[in-house]
Amino acid sequence: MVARAYTVAFEGVEARPVEVQCAVTPGVPAFSLVGLPDKAVSEARDRVRIALSSMAIALPAKRITINLSPADLPKEGSHFDLPIALSLLAALEIIPKDAVEGTTSLGELSLDGSLIPVIGALPAAMSAAEEDRMLLCPHGSGAEAAWVGAAQVIGAASLADVVRHYTGQSPLAPAEPGEVVSGSTARDLLDVKGQERAKRALEIAAAGRHHVMMVGAPGSGKSMLAARLPGILPPLTAPEALETSMIHSLAGLLDEGGINRTRPFREPHHTASMAAIVGGGRRASPGEISLAHNGILFMDEFPEFPRTVLETLRQPIETGQVVVARANAHVKYPCRFMLVAAANPCKCGFLSDPARACARVPLCGQDYMGRISGPLMDRFDLRIEVPPVTFTDLDLPTSGDSSATIAARVSAARAVQQARFADRPDMRLNADAEGEALEDIATPDPEGRELLNKVAERFGLTARGYHRVLRVARTIADLEGAADVRRPHVAEAVSFRLSAMKES
Repeated sequence: MVARAYTVAFEGVEARPVEVQCAVTPGVPAFSLVGLPDKAVSEARDRVRIALSSMAIALPAKRITINLSPADLPKEGSHFDLPIALSLLAALEIIPKDAVEGTTSLGELSLDGSLIPVIGALPAAMSAAEEDRMLLCPHGSGAEAAWVGAAQVIGAASLADVVRHYTGQSPLAPAEPGEVVSGSTARDLLDVKGQERAKRALEIAAAGRHHVMMVGAPGSGKSMLAARLPGILPPLTAPEALETSMIHSLAGLLDEGGINRTRPFREPHHTASMAAIVGGGRRASPGEISLAHNGILFMDEFPEFPRTVLETLRQPIETGQVVVARANAHVKYPCRFMLVAAANPCKCGFLSDPARACARVPLCGQDYMGRISGPLMDRFDLRIEVPPVTFTDLDLPTSGDSSATIAARVSAARAVQQARFADRPDMRLNADAEGEALEDIATPDPEGRELLNKVAERFGLTARGYHRVLRVARTIADLEGAADVRRPHVAEAVSFRLSAMKES
């Protein structure tokens, strides 16, 4: 007789169902595990044996075979401990087989039988809901998994609690969702003196999720501006929070099951590897671009990143997803992020200051910015020069609007876009619009089209650049509350595009 339990194997953010089959048959006593397990899964035999021994459950002198089906799917991680133990207990008729077959489980076993939290509880709960099963997990993972309201989630502290639950001695109560994490207090744009054009560009970028490049001398405030960008973004919607939390669950970043409604802000160092940025490693884990999904990826000292790392950003920027292909893994992660890049104009940073510039001006600036390829530069919707602020300007009163005021305008503009794309699940904001959808929403008035055509002919705009100008113009119109794109909107969008072309 074969007893069955169910768990999941992770392929990116997708949790694929796995059937854990256990057969206890006459023969030479042995405990074998088959079905393409990795080292951590193979070691589950010893953890399960000792955990059962701590509960005074001795394994019979028979041949125990555990099969993880489908057998050609790689199985990785310690979360297979609990389903292996459940299938074995069901095969030994210690717990009911039908109850185990109606459960998806995951969890790592300690040698004393206690259950240790594991990553991926949220995607596992989604899979359990699709299979119409209950999810059984460690108590420390229950609050995270309970956010998926479509599946009942039971959190257990130990394997003994699981046995008592299935035998009806002491049923476990369903887990409750964790707290909504508010995140740290956002910094205010009023703290930045001057830089009004940069603030305007960030407002436009936030409203339409456009990519931004900031170029300026050291100390001009590029990092300060980027750090205040989360303060003008609206909170994550419920679907966005679930999408983002599933990725963070796989990365082990959810704190005590709390769902964070603040948009991610990731700022990797320029020494980060390609696997750290794009994703990869032994388990093809999500990289920074996926951890920034629905949020911001800030890359300071942009030209200092390795050329291979920068070039890998081109495809994810366009498609909103990244495929991590390795010899033993081929997984897909979502990565709809806003790229904010900051760079000095040259190696020394003082290209525009004759008193402090090096002797290689202007060649040093051309060589330094030349590290960014033309195709990658073409993907930035807005590029702004951030001029240095003198120490005397620091005594001037604050200017411009507060982050709260700008955030209200950004939220209003995004609400317009969400209503506009309500029947287009593949589009959420203006940055996603393309093809006929872009022509329908962003076709400017005759004067605006005439201006755009002149600019395209005069400066040789690529087709991608032409469409990105239209998207930015549509966002500017949304911020103004205008139904149609007019010449002033196109002119402002073009001004940011021409700045990019002039520097590149």
